[in-house]
Amino acid sequence: MAVDILADALNKIKLYDRNGKRECSVKYSKLLENVLIQLRDHGYVESVEKVEDGKGGRLEVKLKGAIKELAVIKPNKPVKKHEWYTIEAMYLPAIGYGRLIVTTPKGVITNEEAREQKLGGRLIAYVF
Repeated sequence: MAVDILADALNKIKLYDRNGKRECSVKYSKLLENVLIQLRDHGYVESVEKVEDGKGGRLEVKLKGAIKELAVIKPNKPVKKHEWYTIEAMYLPAIGYGRLIVTTPKGVITNEEAREQKLGGRLIAYVF
């Protein structure tokens, strides 16, 4: 029984990607779907598709082999709009390398989009 669907799914995706597998199936959640859409839009996964299975659904993820590290940030740290450079230095290995996934009043977006739109939010995950 999964306690944290997001953490379990991101860990499974990372391990499948590292082991050279091209497809991964994870339990559905709206937050997870939005996070995976951000990963798809920024080139970390090839595609994300919802499949109805009668038990709440699943997400079928096609992998590209582009993920080096993918993890949930626990607890979800709040970030103010002027703190992005400090937070990026804490979680990402270099400037411009990798992404932070953030939930904001405008939805789930990356740190770069939040910085451009001058938004704060809560950190969900990081990827590089």
